[in-house]
Amino acid sequence: MTDPGTGTTGTTGLPDDPVSPDDPVRPGTCAPGDRGHTVIADGVVAKIAGMAARDVLGVHTLGGGLARTLDAVRERVPGGGRSVTRGIKAEVGEVQAALDLEIVAEYGVSLAEVSRTVRENVVAAVERMTGLEVVEVNITIGDVWVPDDDVDEEERPALQ
Repeated sequence: MTDPGTGTTGTTGLPDDPVSPDDPVRPGTCAPGDRGHTVIADGVVAKIAGMAARDVLGVHTLGGGLARTLDAVRERVPGGGRSVTRGIKAEVGEVQAALDLEIVAEYGVSLAEVSRTVRENVVAAVERMTGLEVVEVNITIGDVWVPDDDVDEEERPALQ
């Protein structure tokens, strides 16, 4: 007997239309790609966001002063390397993600334009690579880099 409200038969819940012999999915099963559950770690999303943010013209680096100092020390230690997720905090749910980024912008660029472009790049990269919906990307511009900031202490004139 067919339920007129749902178009299903009996108690099985199967549609009235017969299953085509060419259909790779058997009745009562789901497609192989839909079997199981995928969890994407916060660190993965943070890494994707970090790479996308660094690609934006006008972003000098990511992270606040303390994070950059610790990264500089880490780079000097053999095998240390740079932290791709420095300055990024990701909160990942089952279908959505939210991100907080702290950036250092280059002097002379439009901070509003850099923020907008970073946000667009991060949203596009995270959504494309993970399938998660990015609900927000909060950006803090913690510093502005000027070329003199990278001069070593030894190169600066001694104060007398």
